[in-house]
Amino acid sequence: MRVKGGTVTRKHHKRVLKLTEGFRGRRGSCFRLAKLAMQKALVYSYRDRRVKKREFRTLWIARVGAATRNAGISYSQFIFGLKKANIDLNRKALAELALNDPAAFAQVVERAKTAVSRTAVSRTASKTAVAA
Repeated sequence: MRVKGGTVTRKHHKRVLKLTEGFRGRRGSCFRLAKLAMQKALVYSYRDRRVKKREFRTLWIARVGAATRNAGISYSQFIFGLKKANIDLNRKALAELALNDPAAFAQVVERAKTAVSRTAVSRTASKTAVAA
């Protein structure tokens, strides 16, 4: 007499259907379609956990860029100035500052501007020394 896998199969089906609860149409109720939908959903969720990081970084850069343009400096010059001034703030923190504390962000922008202007002055001085 053979052993039928009814209980194991039922358990497997129930697990898949539980994961696909709320999916539209037969994708949430029919095991065969639910299994495919579940696999696709898991692939998307794995992929999008990485995409989410990219999208947030893009958002932060856009926010910081808009705030720096309002302050009269380009985004690239601002980041360059931060590096020269040894200010280690990541883009998330900069975006939060720009959004929630404009006064503090303005101070950071001023420090970056002065660092950029100092670098520009030293470059022109070295160029004139080489030319002479």
